[in-house]
Amino acid sequence: MAVTDPIADMLTRIRNANLTRHDHVLIPASKLKLEIAKILKAQGYVQKYDLVDDKRQGQIRLHLRYRPQGQPVITGLRRISRPGMRVYVDASRIPRVMGGLGIAVLSTSLGVLADREARRRRIGGEVLCYIW
Repeated sequence: MAVTDPIADMLTRIRNANLTRHDHVLIPASKLKLEIAKILKAQGYVQKYDLVDDKRQGQIRLHLRYRPQGQPVITGLRRISRPGMRVYVDASRIPRVMGGLGIAVLSTSLGVLADREARRRRIGGEVLCYIW
């Protein structure tokens, strides 16, 4: 079955793995998903990520983080810009997720950036998703 929205599929896999308290989740690899994984690592939402060679497209293994009480660090994921409805913002309108406690992931002309970095560089783009 073909996936029409690979980013939504990635977020759903992470959400489902968090709900079942898995240590890691495997996601079919792409350059965009790898950039999102780098942002998740840099912002402290996952422990680490690595590429798994499966002799085809490859996979990204995300090692999920949990708090000492066993609660997942990622409490919410939401896809914003979809193939049927793209959402673009300029630098002055980059949303703050949960008052700054979460992040918005943007695809910009400088690459995939977290909202804080996009604001710092004063560049807008397509809002891919919110993570909190």
